[in-house]
Amino acid sequence: MKKKLLLQMDCDPHASVFDAVVAHDAGVDALLQQSGITPDDVRDQIYGLMFTRGGSDLKNSAAFIGGSDVVLGEAMLKAARKSFFGNVRVSVMLDSNGCNTTAAAAVAKLCGEKGLQGEKCVVLAGTGPVGKRAAGLMALEGAEVVLTSRRMDRVKEACDEVNARFDVSIQGAEVANGEQMRAVLDGAYAVLCAGAAGIPLLSKDIWASNADLMRLGDINAVPPLGIEGTEAHFDGVEQDGKLIFGALGIGNLKMKVHRECISRLFQSNDKIFDAEEVYAVAKEMV
Repeated sequence: MKKKLLLQMDCDPHASVFDAVVAHDAGVDALLQQSGITPDDVRDQIYGLMFTRGGSDLKNSAAFIGGSDVVLGEAMLKAARKSFFGNVRVSVMLDSNGCNTTAAAAVAKLCGEKGLQGEKCVVLAGTGPVGKRAAGLMALEGAEVVLTSRRMDRVKEACDEVNARFDVSIQGAEVANGEQMRAVLDGAYAVLCAGAAGIPLLSKDIWASNADLMRLGDINAVPPLGIEGTEAHFDGVEQDGKLIFGALGIGNLKMKVHRECISRLFQSNDKIFDAEEVYAVAKEMV
């Protein structure tokens, strides 16, 4: 039986050790790490995978796109898709900077069994890759989504990107003080803090006194946390009548989803794991 080979294409000068460890833990037999990859390099990299094996053996070769630059990663995925023709193709996963697996795990946790259909959900400081993907996935669940930032120009740009990418209609709001925070959370069922590490976003006096708010998530594991009065290890801990998911609680699911998606790349040669596909796996695993 052919060995399972994973081509790790990383845009950074040094390929991610984190992604390499996850690949090995997912059962990959051999990892081919390539660093400093640009979208222009992708076709020849993919050709190397496709033209060395054929027929049913193609499913034993797959590609993973990583690195710290999510925009470059998206362009690399597009280039990989363009290099396929007919049944001559390999499965590919995109998770630059953990964007897809983190967003998928966070939204799956906030969804729970009840789901988000018809509920108002807020993504605080959501103009980064994880926040935008989380907002899109929430909207696909049928939620009324509001994405926030301290600057309205950034909010508008991010909302336009999400709406175009996921074919949804999310709204934006500027939140730069407590009064604006209370207003945006009015009637909200769930909130996800998606800001940069070490930046507090939501004070306890605001979230604890909000009777509508039932589920809270935070992807920041570096103190001070995004949600005041919580802990990074919270994984559905009930506090003041709300269920809270900290960064480590979300991260545990993220790791399981990452490994599972890598494993599933080798089930056939025609799988693409982008945000929606990764999220489908996360929902299965909650």
